[in-house]
Amino acid sequence: MGTKFNQVILTQNEMPERWYNILPDLPEPLPPPKDPEEGESRIKVLPEILLGECLKQEFSEERWIDIPEELQKIYFQAGRPRPLYRAINLEKKLDTPARLYYKSEFYSPTGSHKVNTALAQAFYAKKEGYERLATETGAGQWGTALAYGAALAGLKCTVFWVRAVHNWKHDRRNLIELFGAEVYASPSNRTEFGKTLYEKDPDHPGSLGIAISEGIEEAKKDPKAVYCLGSVLNHVLMHQTIIGLETKLQFEKFDCYPDIMISCLGGGSNFGGFVLPFVGDVLTQGKKIKFIAAQSKAAPNLQGEYRYDFADHAEQTPLLKMYTIGHQTQMVPIMGDGLRYHGCSPIISLLRDKGYIDTIAYPEDEKYVFEKAKIFIQTEGYLPAPESAYSIATAIDEAIKCKEKGEKRVIAFNVSGHGFLDIYGYREVLGLK
Repeated sequence: MGTKFNQVILTQNEMPERWYNILPDLPEPLPPPKDPEEGESRIKVLPEILLGECLKQEFSEERWIDIPEELQKIYFQAGRPRPLYRAINLEKKLDTPARLYYKSEFYSPTGSHKVNTALAQAFYAKKEGYERLATETGAGQWGTALAYGAALAGLKCTVFWVRAVHNWKHDRRNLIELFGAEVYASPSNRTEFGKTLYEKDPDHPGSLGIAISEGIEEAKKDPKAVYCLGSVLNHVLMHQTIIGLETKLQFEKFDCYPDIMISCLGGGSNFGGFVLPFVGDVLTQGKKIKFIAAQSKAAPNLQGEYRYDFADHAEQTPLLKMYTIGHQTQMVPIMGDGLRYHGCSPIISLLRDKGYIDTIAYPEDEKYVFEKAKIFIQTEGYLPAPESAYSIATAIDEAIKCKEKGEKRVIAFNVSGHGFLDIYGYREVLGLK
């Protein structure tokens, strides 16, 4: 059928009513979490720190999980469904025979895709009788999203924010606080683990692994609090598949299908949410798609080792089979700090190990990716988050390859968030006045 316009906007009636769980369709069973050889069981304490419904979803073998009707209404309020655009101006600028399409996850109340799981987790927390959510955040997008979800659910929220980012994203910190959440630079002196690092170095830049440890400790000490994670785990990626499910229907309306799919990757939530419904097509229908995860050399976890590792610095989580560069690795702070995490989602890691996922890692100085983002800004008019700049850079690189080879490929990429609260990062990297 196709469309004569450069965008497809779905109606509310076309929004997915179920999340896609890829576990039954994986090429082999996902290696289960396990306990370390010494110390207390991390697996046994999971029900004490995580939501019951999310734990159930984490290990579900059901291919489709219903989105509760009440949560669907909250998704509508948060602006779902979101448009898929054809980047015609960018295609012309690059003079490429490729067709470029991008999903607009930046159309969210907090500015990113993170609300898709934040709203779900806050919804379940309210139903299960919790009064407070505890979490970590790197770039600040997840912390903002969970604070927003908590506010709508009438819950309190405590956020431990990687110090290197907390110290320059003043406006985003204020937004989190406007949603009613408490925000602490991590490592902090609020938790026992945080104190061990803070007292040695009050200016410690922190990491997502450290902030996760603090969030877990915070939840453990309060029976009315629950820990919520914004990436990595199976249920988080499943909540995010609403992105890819919408995108599939939108490509049907465009009367085409992607040859290449791209998104940035830190822990894997936006990449997984965007591509997993299409990976399902590859696994079950024999479709041919190239999937590329765009990363930073500050934390190229998909180029690390595929092995069991902890998800946090203090070793409070179970061991997960994933691609990792080591849970206590010191990583250079970058403006796209949402990509600065040591490990990758077990689902994405398995698919990477089996040859379904490609990856590219860009230099730590970020000038290359931000210059590519500037081309996108000047052609398509939207300001991407620093993390999304990596997705855009890879899409542009692939489009240029198509020009050099004369290939008419369909390239889809996810712009996972906007950069209106990240101007300082662009200014520092690009030398803007």
